[in-house]
Amino acid sequence: MTSPRLRALPLLALAFTAACAAPQASRPGTPTAAAPVEVGIIAINDFHGALEPPKAAVEAPGADGKTIPVPAGGGAWLASAVDSIRAKHQNNVVVAAGDLTSASQLASSLHLDEPAVGVMNRIGLEFNAVGNHEFDRGWKELQRLQNGGCEKNTRLEPCQLEQFKGASYKYLSAGTFKADGTTLFPATGLKTFGEGARQVTVGFVGLSLKTVPTLVSPDQLKGLTFGDEADAINRAIPKLKAEGADAVVVLIHQGGKTTVSNPNSCEGFAGDIQPILDRLNPGVDLVVSGHTHWQYVCQYGQSGDGTPILLTSAGVYGKLVTDITLSIDPTTHKVVAKKAQNVIVQSPGYTSGRGDVPNTPLYPQFQPRADVAEYIAGYVKDAAGLIARPVGKLSGPAAKASSESGSGGPLGNLIADSQLAGAKAAGSQIAFTNPFGIRAPIDPAADGTVTFGQVYATQPFNNELVTMTLTGAQVRAVIEDGLDDTGDKQALAPSAGLKFSYDMRRPSGSRVVSLTLNGKPLDPTAKYRVTVVNFLAEGGDGFATFKQGTDVVRGMVDNEAFQDWLAAVPVREVPQEERAVRLDK
Repeated sequence: MTSPRLRALPLLALAFTAACAAPQASRPGTPTAAAPVEVGIIAINDFHGALEPPKAAVEAPGADGKTIPVPAGGGAWLASAVDSIRAKHQNNVVVAAGDLTSASQLASSLHLDEPAVGVMNRIGLEFNAVGNHEFDRGWKELQRLQNGGCEKNTRLEPCQLEQFKGASYKYLSAGTFKADGTTLFPATGLKTFGEGARQVTVGFVGLSLKTVPTLVSPDQLKGLTFGDEADAINRAIPKLKAEGADAVVVLIHQGGKTTVSNPNSCEGFAGDIQPILDRLNPGVDLVVSGHTHWQYVCQYGQSGDGTPILLTSAGVYGKLVTDITLSIDPTTHKVVAKKAQNVIVQSPGYTSGRGDVPNTPLYPQFQPRADVAEYIAGYVKDAAGLIARPVGKLSGPAAKASSESGSGGPLGNLIADSQLAGAKAAGSQIAFTNPFGIRAPIDPAADGTVTFGQVYATQPFNNELVTMTLTGAQVRAVIEDGLDDTGDKQALAPSAGLKFSYDMRRPSGSRVVSLTLNGKPLDPTAKYRVTVVNFLAEGGDGFATFKQGTDVVRGMVDNEAFQDWLAAVPVREVPQEERAVRLDK
């Protein structure tokens, strides 16, 4: 249900009437001190190292009112789109709401996302809120991305192609604390525009979601704590005002979703960001959000002082960029108008296993910015041989279920089967994969060939397989963990032989209706060997019951198990059977 505080944003603009005042005499075309100063805020989120066009579309309104797919994304095209918006605004700043790195395309990931940072530097990004994925390689590696250098913090080698200088933009982390109580990165930042009587200042507070510990392996977060988001923002508001901020902008890696595909709609908006916004003190003018990979432009209720909050998100993979205008009265030091529009970063059309996605004249088509394209090409070339290496063949496309369904689909089944096989030596009888950890579908070539690049795009985290002993009752409980009313719901994708049905109309904690292994009900007291990735084994995504496992054995990396599974037969069949059956749909 849409929040009563929330209204859709007609004409993509919010205008507020300022108190009337007698105009002062001035030359024609010369702004008076009382005339509003416009500041353009150019916003992105969830880039995920998408250096090249991701062969993904933005669903947008067509000429007849029906939704059409528009090919979009790619770092060089994103740079051009940002430039085109910047040209409209004499005063401008580029900002982001997190997850610029990790879960990335292979050319970026193999280089520890140094090229993703390099692209953002060239785009002119100035402030970025830390997202959950930016912690995937640990907070010390994240500090290296900020500060530069070649310290080795992971299995991969840093500085493979260039001496890494770090991000020219500033990470902000108002809610993330080190052991000494200081924030990991600064909580806030300021940018001032204009001079004299027409000078205005915009203050930024950036932060991640407090549930980062449920989304990232605990080993990567040692020494950090994550505080309440609304509390962090409310602490920052008076600080920014005292430092001279005329407008306060929140960059937060949390968000919601709408019930429509229109990137400039707010219809049916709902999500975990709502209770955060509802608790904000007066003074917030704009919230740039992310995390859900959704796109929207909304007017969100009242900020506490009678002015609505403008809420935006630009989807994922650089397929969209948000063009935001704040009009600030330099005399009263208040925002008197604000508007926003998501711009589609239309890039070349493409063909996939699902058909052609051509360009459309209904939306501008951007050309790649030459310097960014050349920079990206160097990293792509360095990774090209590995990306193109064949690893096996599939009988057809392995689809990833929609994020709304919360299930793994055929690809989830396939991955679970590969993990079961990869942990055979540890005695595995059951394997599960979490649908939210599946990052991309696999569309094999016409002859069924699957490349390493495709496998890595699907499983980019290099998680290790962990096999443990659980009772039948605990196996049921881990499935319930994904279906309960705490956090996002996802039905674990099981390996062959295990089937369960569930009904979301039943009370939280008792939604599993049936649970069988090889056609027989699981014995609640019997012991079973169960395999998952280390992220889940450590309680990630809210699957706390996995932490009760005993006789734990760590094994191979998940995407290596997947490659071995593909290579074991001439053509691997994509399992189409329904293993997790929802009864209330």
